[in-house]
Amino acid sequence: MAKILIVDDAAFMRMMIKDILTKNGYEIAAEAENGQKAVEKYQETNPDLVLMDITMPEMDGIQALKKIKEVDAGAKVIMCSAMGQQAMVIEAIQSGAKDFIVKPFQADRVLEAVKKVVG
Repeated sequence: MAKILIVDDAAFMRMMIKDILTKNGYEIAAEAENGQKAVEKYQETNPDLVLMDITMPEMDGIQALKKIKEVDAGAKVIMCSAMGQQAMVIEAIQSGAKDFIVKPFQADRVLEAVKKVVG
Protein backbone atom coordinates (compact mmCIF):
# COMPACT_ATOMS: atom_id res chain seq x y z
CA MET A 1 0.00 0.00 0.00
CA ALA A 2 1.17 3.53 -0.74
CA LYS A 3 3.26 5.38 1.86
CA ILE A 4 2.33 9.03 2.18
CA LEU A 5 4.16 12.04 3.61
CA ILE A 6 1.77 14.61 5.12
CA VAL A 7 2.93 18.22 5.22
CA ASP A 8 0.94 20.94 6.98
CA ASP A 9 1.84 23.50 9.62
CA ALA A 10 -1.43 22.82 11.47
CA ALA A 11 -1.24 19.66 13.59
CA PHE A 12 -5.03 19.18 13.51
CA MET A 13 -4.96 19.25 9.69
CA ARG A 14 -2.26 16.58 9.62
CA MET A 15 -4.34 14.54 12.04
CA MET A 16 -7.44 14.89 9.88
CA ILE A 17 -5.62 13.79 6.73
CA LYS A 18 -3.88 10.97 8.59
CA ASP A 19 -7.25 9.77 9.85
CA ILE A 20 -8.79 9.75 6.34
CA LEU A 21 -5.80 7.92 4.85
CA THR A 22 -5.18 5.29 7.54
CA LYS A 23 -8.90 4.39 7.66
CA ASN A 24 -8.60 3.63 3.96
CA GLY A 25 -5.53 1.47 4.21
CA TYR A 26 -2.78 3.94 3.37
CA GLU A 27 0.42 4.06 5.37
CA ILE A 28 1.81 7.32 6.73
CA ALA A 29 5.52 7.57 5.89
CA ALA A 30 6.03 10.70 8.01
CA GLU A 31 4.67 14.11 8.87
CA ALA A 32 6.27 17.53 8.49
CA GLU A 33 5.19 20.95 9.72
CA ASN A 34 6.99 23.09 7.14
CA GLY A 35 8.59 22.91 3.71
CA GLN A 36 12.13 22.55 5.02
CA LYS A 37 11.17 19.51 7.11
CA ALA A 38 9.17 18.15 4.16
CA VAL A 39 12.29 18.01 1.99
CA GLU A 40 14.27 16.29 4.78
CA LYS A 41 11.51 13.76 5.50
CA TYR A 42 11.10 13.07 1.78
CA GLN A 43 14.76 12.13 1.51
CA GLU A 44 14.61 10.02 4.69
CA THR A 45 11.43 8.09 3.92
CA ASN A 46 11.13 8.13 0.12
CA PRO A 47 7.30 8.13 0.18
CA ASP A 48 5.06 7.19 -2.76
CA LEU A 49 3.15 10.44 -2.41
CA VAL A 50 3.32 13.80 -0.65
CA LEU A 51 0.22 15.72 0.46
CA MET A 52 1.51 19.26 0.93
CA ASP A 53 -0.04 22.45 2.19
CA ILE A 54 0.82 25.56 0.16
CA THR A 55 0.94 28.16 2.93
CA MET A 56 3.51 27.34 5.62
CA PRO A 57 6.22 29.14 7.60
CA GLU A 58 9.97 28.84 6.85
CA MET A 59 9.51 27.38 3.39
CA ASP A 60 6.16 27.32 1.62
CA GLY A 61 4.73 24.35 -0.22
CA ILE A 62 5.71 25.56 -3.67
CA GLN A 63 9.38 26.04 -2.73
CA ALA A 64 9.35 22.63 -1.05
CA LEU A 65 7.72 21.07 -4.12
CA LYS A 66 10.49 22.48 -6.34
CA LYS A 67 13.20 21.20 -3.98
CA ILE A 68 11.64 17.73 -3.78
CA LYS A 69 11.43 17.65 -7.59
CA GLU A 70 15.16 18.51 -7.74
CA VAL A 71 15.89 15.56 -5.44
CA ASP A 72 13.50 13.21 -7.24
CA ALA A 73 12.09 14.23 -10.62
CA GLY A 74 9.50 11.45 -10.34
CA ALA A 75 8.11 12.64 -7.02
CA LYS A 76 4.32 12.62 -6.75
CA VAL A 77 2.93 15.61 -4.90
CA ILE A 78 -0.65 16.72 -4.29
CA MET A 79 -1.00 20.30 -3.05
CA CYS A 80 -3.54 21.39 -0.46
CA SER A 81 -4.79 24.95 -0.60
CA ALA A 82 -7.33 27.22 0.99
CA MET A 83 -9.99 28.77 -1.21
CA GLY A 84 -8.80 31.69 -3.30
CA GLN A 85 -5.22 30.56 -3.87
CA GLN A 86 -5.70 29.95 -7.61
CA ALA A 87 -2.47 31.68 -8.67
CA MET A 88 -0.45 29.53 -6.27
CA VAL A 89 -2.26 26.38 -7.35
CA ILE A 90 -1.40 27.15 -10.99
CA GLU A 91 2.25 27.74 -10.04
CA ALA A 92 2.26 24.44 -8.13
CA ILE A 93 0.87 22.51 -11.10
CA GLN A 94 3.43 24.16 -13.40
CA SER A 95 6.13 23.18 -10.90
CA GLY A 96 5.10 19.54 -11.13
CA ALA A 97 2.28 18.95 -8.65
CA LYS A 98 -0.03 16.16 -9.81
CA ASP A 99 -3.25 17.52 -8.34
CA PHE A 100 -4.61 19.79 -5.64
CA ILE A 101 -7.29 19.56 -3.01
CA VAL A 102 -9.05 22.50 -1.42
CA LYS A 103 -9.62 23.02 2.29
CA PRO A 104 -11.84 22.31 4.14
CA PHE A 105 -11.13 18.73 3.14
CA GLN A 106 -13.81 16.32 2.08
CA ALA A 107 -12.67 12.76 2.69
CA ASP A 108 -13.90 11.48 -0.67
CA ARG A 109 -12.08 14.23 -2.57
CA VAL A 110 -8.83 13.49 -0.71
CA LEU A 111 -9.15 9.77 -1.47
CA GLU A 112 -10.10 10.39 -5.09
CA ALA A 113 -6.97 12.54 -5.62
CA VAL A 114 -4.73 10.02 -3.85
CA LYS A 115 -6.12 7.07 -5.84
CA LYS A 116 -5.73 8.97 -9.08
CA VAL A 117 -2.05 9.68 -8.40
CA VAL A 118 -0.86 6.45 -6.73
CA GLY A 119 -3.60 4.00 -7.67
